[in-house]
Amino acid sequence: MNGQKWMSLLGLANRARKIISGEELVVKEVRSGRAKLVILAADASSNTEKKISDKCSYYKVPLTKVENRSLLGQAIGKEARVTVAVLDEGFARKLQTLLD
Repeated sequence: MNGQKWMSLLGLANRARKIISGEELVVKEVRSGRAKLVILAADASSNTEKKISDKCSYYKVPLTKVENRSLLGQAIGKEARVTVAVLDEGFARKLQTLLD
C-alpha cells in the first residue's frame, strides 16, 4: 500500500509542476539549490547512479531510491524515468517519509 501512496503523491507533485525529471535537468536543479529531494531508480546505470549520488552528497540534497525506472515514470505519467528531482519542500518531506 505504501507503494501506491508515494506514486500518488509524486503524481500530484508533477501536476503541481514541482518536479523535474531527466538526468541533466536534475543535476542542474541540484547545483542551483532548488532540488529538495532526488529520487533515483534502483536499475539506473552505475555511471548515472554515481553522478547523481555524488552531486547529491556534495550539495547536501537527500537522495532516495525506488524499485525501477518504469515505476518512477508511471508515477509521473510518463515513460520510464531514471531520476526525478522534487522542487517543493513539503512534497519532498512527505515523499521521504513514505519512501524510507
